[in-house]
Amino acid sequence: MCVHAHPDDESSKGAATMARYVDEGAEVLVVSCTGGERGDILNPALKDRPEIDADIPAIRREEMARAQAILGIDHEWLGYVDSGLPEGDPLPPLPDGCFALVPVEEAAGRLVELVRKYRPHVMTTYDENGGYPHPDHIMCHKVAVAAFEAAGDPDRYPEAGEPWQPQKLYYDVSWTRERVEIFDRALSECGIESPYAEMLEKWEERVGPRRPPKVTTKIYCADQFERRDAALMAHATQVDPDGWFFKVPLDIQRRVFPWEQFELARSLVDTELPEDDLFAGIRASADSGVTS
Repeated sequence: MCVHAHPDDESSKGAATMARYVDEGAEVLVVSCTGGERGDILNPALKDRPEIDADIPAIRREEMARAQAILGIDHEWLGYVDSGLPEGDPLPPLPDGCFALVPVEEAAGRLVELVRKYRPHVMTTYDENGGYPHPDHIMCHKVAVAAFEAAGDPDRYPEAGEPWQPQKLYYDVSWTRERVEIFDRALSECGIESPYAEMLEKWEERVGPRRPPKVTTKIYCADQFERRDAALMAHATQVDPDGWFFKVPLDIQRRVFPWEQFELARSLVDTELPEDDLFAGIRASADSGVTS
């Protein structure tokens, strides 16, 4: 079970890993906490089109359905409204009724119900900083951690179904400095202009006081990179097809960085770090196949 803040997050964070486990026969579920209603139109070709602006919630749902089909995953909406990304100094208040203002216990109860329904062995989400400090990402972290800790307790949310305890919780680790430096160097060596120089120059400013992620687990998923990119492109309103995310040719990516990375945050099974499998320590004890 991969818990994400908005539709498109699942395709930019851990999508190739999900596709790999689908290929291996696992059941993979994405939970989108919000509908992404307040997301900006990031594709220049789709900006300022009234038909899109008029019904962005429906379009985001259609995009999610296309990405779901490409990855071969199952999907559930948690049912909350996008908080948007407030900007300014001072920051404006979050809009009434948005996900980031919902009590954590309430949202966690909805997620506990899904955990108990689908019975995942592994959950993934973001770290305490949300991966980046979007209010929905930070809230997603809080809700996922709370649900992981509550789902197996029969005294918590008794109305949400029979208790089920996931065995491991991971945080997605995407654009680490190491990864960006490797891509920047590989592009330069191949005579391709790198879009990452400015990002590296301003890395400390970009990251701020957030702690660096601890990579404990690398999943080899180079064979699924093409599907990852196709799933992300399915979120057409949210992605610039000429943007920096797609600047490294897949053959270079497969050669220099054929993994996706995670941080093991909780484990109720014995495992040895570093890992190369989210199910390390679980496979032998799973009663009926592998479910994620």
